[in-house]
Amino acid sequence: MGHRRSPQQIPVVVLAGFLGSGKTTLLNHLLHRSGGSRIGAIVNDFGAVEIDAMAVAGALGDSTVSLGNGCLCCAVDASELDAYLARLAAPATGIDVIVIEASGLAEPQELVRMLLASEHPGIVYGGLVEVVDAAEFDATRARHPEIDRHLALADLVVVNKLDRAEDGARVLGLVGSLTDGAAVVPASYGRIDPEFLFDCRPVGERIGQLTFDDLHEHGEDEHAGHLHTGYDSVSFVSEVPLDPRRLMRFLDSRPEGLYRIKGYVDFGAYDGLNRYAVHAVGRFLRFYPEPWAGAGERLTQLVLIGSGIDTGALGRELRACESDAPHTDEHGMWGVLRYVAAPDEQDPGRWTAEEPDPGDPDPEDSPFLEPAGPSEPSGASAQ
Repeated sequence: MGHRRSPQQIPVVVLAGFLGSGKTTLLNHLLHRSGGSRIGAIVNDFGAVEIDAMAVAGALGDSTVSLGNGCLCCAVDASELDAYLARLAAPATGIDVIVIEASGLAEPQELVRMLLASEHPGIVYGGLVEVVDAAEFDATRARHPEIDRHLALADLVVVNKLDRAEDGARVLGLVGSLTDGAAVVPASYGRIDPEFLFDCRPVGERIGQLTFDDLHEHGEDEHAGHLHTGYDSVSFVSEVPLDPRRLMRFLDSRPEGLYRIKGYVDFGAYDGLNRYAVHAVGRFLRFYPEPWAGAGERLTQLVLIGSGIDTGALGRELRACESDAPHTDEHGMWGVLRYVAAPDEQDPGRWTAEEPDPGDPDPEDSPFLEPAGPSEPSGASAQ
């Protein structure tokens, strides 16, 4: 198993919601409170983005504005989207995350399909975030019944303007019942903690690969005053390798509200050459084998982020995946390798499924997107 990990990929988050839901307010919040992270924003036009309120460092072509805090904002139409994704993902930009405001560009599911099928090696799907107006949810649902389909597709739902809703608890419950196990986060004025969407860098940090400490520590920087109560997180560290079958059973039965999983896994004797970086958002899962560094300590280090999750139970379930058995069977890694790119593929964003191991969960029953053949976005079966 001589796989090599692809270069660090930039997550692309799709931000969707009907007119008036507050998605542009949320985008402005992210742009203004990005800490040391650089956001590449793709929007229809600059009209609603508060560029005037920020220092503009300069224009980068006709459709791109460089903001003073290192973020970039592009105004494009659907035909230009792929080109601007490539432009923002170029190493020279130093961008950490790309956020696409979906309205007017395409239906959310079409954007998700495009990202899952993308042949660009520098980007990775970062989740579909649906923003809804709590105060107007019933009226919006009556005018736009397709919102039920959008909620079923979402990886994360932000119930915005909760402060204006007379029956916020009912709306939260109703929205939760319409999702396919997605995390549902309450918000006012579009304020959610950016850590829910991407790994925030402390102010002044140099661009480079994130360490495990970066993944789960929220230093005292500009984003420290955000609504941390909107999510729960679990940090899991183990000196004992994890059994791949047990881990895949854990991932396949993940609880509702668990939105992101990130970090590194040691599978011990199943692959003594590599640790496995894991990236999961909603129903999207990807593993990246990468060589262990020298004779250093070998650990599994994971961070799980969600809303309304039982952090203690998750920790116990992960601990139950530990196994230091010296012997392995030849089929034990097949469940994991379904989510690892074949070594001869040019593009790490395209996936090849292995033959399933009879001892592993049925791939048809897996809640995660099968990497190969991304014809349906997350939650598509709920349509």
